[in-house]
Amino acid sequence: MRLLVLGGTEFVGRTVVEAALARGWEVTVFHRGRHAPPAGVRSLHGDRTAPDGLAALAGDHGAWDAVVDTWSAAPRAVRDAARLLHGRAGRYVYVSSRSVYAWPWPRGAREDAPLVEGASAGAAATDYARDKRGGELAAVEAFGAEGSLLVRAGLILGPYENVGRLPWWLNRIARGGPVLAPGPRGLAVQYIDARDLADWLLGAVEQGLSGPYDLVGPPGMATMGELLEACVRVTGADAELCWTEPRLILEAGIEPWTGLPVWVPPDGEMYDAVHRSDVSRALATGLECRPAGETVADTWRWLTGIGGTAPQRSDRTSVGVDPRVEAQVLAAARGVPGTTS
Repeated sequence: MRLLVLGGTEFVGRTVVEAALARGWEVTVFHRGRHAPPAGVRSLHGDRTAPDGLAALAGDHGAWDAVVDTWSAAPRAVRDAARLLHGRAGRYVYVSSRSVYAWPWPRGAREDAPLVEGASAGAAATDYARDKRGGELAAVEAFGAEGSLLVRAGLILGPYENVGRLPWWLNRIARGGPVLAPGPRGLAVQYIDARDLADWLLGAVEQGLSGPYDLVGPPGMATMGELLEACVRVTGADAELCWTEPRLILEAGIEPWTGLPVWVPPDGEMYDAVHRSDVSRALATGLECRPAGETVADTWRWLTGIGGTAPQRSDRTSVGVDPRVEAQVLAAARGVPGTTS
């Protein structure tokens, strides 16, 4: 198989490249040159936001079985690339997001849920949801419904993460001491290891799949307790997880999802949206998810290997709670029986 990856040097794109190389595929990456791609690829340079930025792709490079695009900004960048590659690639795989669904997402939502309005394949950057939906429209416009695969990813964790969620937890727990652990401990969460996403994606290319697929682990694949306890184990830290009821966390002004990454309170539409989605379509087509402990251990190994500071995407806000706020909530929780055990 011959694969073209637009990007391919960070997080999901890099993971896809490594998985394709492991399968013996011939891989070309098109990127700006800010980060070195994995060894063994053919490297083309260009900035798709600049005039003539796709010139390197216009040369005689033959044809590809598939192209993978993870773009998250102005949809017209996807449109321009897809138009250029039409007729030279067998399938256009666009890594989208479950954010393309209209809010609020119903519990157990599937691929036929209502989508955000106002998106356009030729638009400039607007907001994340409409940009991702616009990217989908651009892929379908150029390659048609049968020639495009829309991977609507949920929460993605694992090595190379450049959003900061799991790296923040690992570094916080590695510092030791009492740690504000958002309860309940048995709260079920949904996420996908980037490597499992990559394996499913490449398998989908081999199967010739098309259309939209929600891609995240099945409901109940892990709990907050399993994730954070795995962080304690792999870091070897002298950390105490202080499980604290949601009310105290919210009253302190800590934002779900970003203040304490991954976590959202168990009651309400946000929890239903991000941790109770139906991924039966992906499971039926080969999705397999590794244990939480493996994702945590491998992320810690990668993180310590690069000095402990994870890369951070410039288009995402930093995550985590201020240590002073954490201490205040822990102090308040000590006065509520049973909330920190």
